[in-house]
Amino acid sequence: MKLIIGNKNYSSWSLRGWLAVKQSGLHFEEIQVPLYGEDWEAEKHQREDIAPSSGKVPVLWDGEAVVWDSLAIIEYLADKVGRERFWPKPDDARAMARSMVAEMHSSYLPLRRQLPMNIRRRVEGVQIGDEVRADIVRILQLWAEARARFGKGGPFLFGTFCAADIIYAPVVSRFTTYGVPVPGFASAYMEAVWEHDWLQEWVAAAEAEDWVIEQWEVPARV
Repeated sequence: MKLIIGNKNYSSWSLRGWLAVKQSGLHFEEIQVPLYGEDWEAEKHQREDIAPSSGKVPVLWDGEAVVWDSLAIIEYLADKVGRERFWPKPDDARAMARSMVAEMHSSYLPLRRQLPMNIRRRVEGVQIGDEVRADIVRILQLWAEARARFGKGGPFLFGTFCAADIIYAPVVSRFTTYGVPVPGFASAYMEAVWEHDWLQEWVAAAEAEDWVIEQWEVPARV
């Protein structure tokens, strides 16, 4: 398999796709493309490996099968290796995990826009607007419910690491970058995600990258 991803410092959806393949346990080749580089607009239309997604990442190739969009990659891999590797077994836990993943996938646009993922940065004194604050409160409510109802078997949202943690890992990075204040249970959860071996591998690679996307380096306006 081949996984096409973008810049590790900035690309939250690439992180999700990469964590999904790691979770599958399958061997894969990682190929990075320089998002928003000098020749990106021309290059993204010429590269056959990302053409099916119209230049968006991540893209997973498995032989002749091609899957783009991080949630689609999770579902494809779950079908391939067994759904229990990605989703909780009990119906009630699985129902909540799927709903949380779908909500993250389709919602929280103010948070995405105003607190972009930037693993290398630490920003102090960010003024959080009402829409972003509402997104943060909603996410913390979901984390609290998942942990209280289903998290007794381990430090993650549903105890063991699963698709929900994959999808919310970039949120952990955002909260860390911008110093978002969170209650103790959320801090403990964020630490468990941040210290996970796979995330530490990604963070180390992000910190070693030598390119900068200026539009995502300016102070956040929230």
